[in-house]
Amino acid sequence: MHYLDANATQALRPAARDAVLAALDVIGNPSSVHQAGRAARRIMEDAREAIARRFGARPADLVFTSGGTEADALAIHAMRANRRLIISAIEHDAVRSSAAGAAVLPIGADGAADSDALDTLLGDGVASLVCLMLANNETGVIQPVQQAAAICRRHGAILHVDAVQAAGRMPVDLAALGAHSLAISSHKLGGPAGAGALLLAPDAPFGAALIAGGGQERGRRGGTPPVALFAGFAAAAVGGADDDVGRIAAWRDAAERAAVAAGAVVCGDPARRLPNTTCLGLPGVRADAQVIAFDLENIAVSAGAACSSGKVATSHVLRAMGLGPLAGQAIRVSLPWNVTRANIDAFVEAYPRVAARLRSPLATRAA
Repeated sequence: MHYLDANATQALRPAARDAVLAALDVIGNPSSVHQAGRAARRIMEDAREAIARRFGARPADLVFTSGGTEADALAIHAMRANRRLIISAIEHDAVRSSAAGAAVLPIGADGAADSDALDTLLGDGVASLVCLMLANNETGVIQPVQQAAAICRRHGAILHVDAVQAAGRMPVDLAALGAHSLAISSHKLGGPAGAGALLLAPDAPFGAALIAGGGQERGRRGGTPPVALFAGFAAAAVGGADDDVGRIAAWRDAAERAAVAAGAVVCGDPARRLPNTTCLGLPGVRADAQVIAFDLENIAVSAGAACSSGKVATSHVLRAMGLGPLAGQAIRVSLPWNVTRANIDAFVEAYPRVAARLRSPLATRAA
């Protein structure tokens, strides 16, 4: 299988696997005060420090969660009180599902949020919580988060950033971005699934916990922590800093050129996006048909986000960009940390054949 669906999940990095296995041998609960508990606590706090340092936060301001979805939900739950919620039109469902009654920040045809519109929205003086992802999971387009943070702070608004897809693929630093909070996820970095974190700026407001419990995470997230998962999370976060993103971007571009030559359309700003991601529309051909066709070629790609219970539907991201029918005719190709030249060659060779077959009169009638 040529796996080109890294934005859904990544292969476990060897260092992360080793860290998980080593931590599994430690039996203590990190909340216990005896020797075994202290050993588990050391592993967990070392992981906290490594992840916080990697992404520009203080260790005391990192809240471990079960993943990016919980981190987003926790941020909204803990910081929304008495604030209007504003989300961009391209946010992940992890944010959208917690955003009932939210105002929507529009998106341009290039896939980027409209900063002027945000300035206008906040100009009415209403206390607000703004959610803007750092990089879109479908197009890879990098959002103007630093600009949005400056606008939010000028108007006294709070900014939460979903950095789940960006972390490990571009520089991510909470302090440098100027946001109040940042969500990240282990398995997107090549760590184990089931772990994530919410990073808080020193001035971030924080109300009630989403999950109450025994006071873990300084009272911000209850429950006995999975120490081994957090150890693997930290190993993946640190190891990912050495990925050759230049090589990955060059291979992404080679795959993209082959697709465009066969009739594909690149969705989103090609100059400002993650190095591993391309969103390719094939006019007239449904996205689910393309995913199936590539699967038959032993190539794994996806249509939209992979978190929608296996469903393939019209992309709300591409609809927000004004792409019309193409919103249901695009696939996402996302290169993992361990991508090989053979993976790219397989896609380059298969794409023209798949596109021609799916666009044939017989295939069109069947669709």
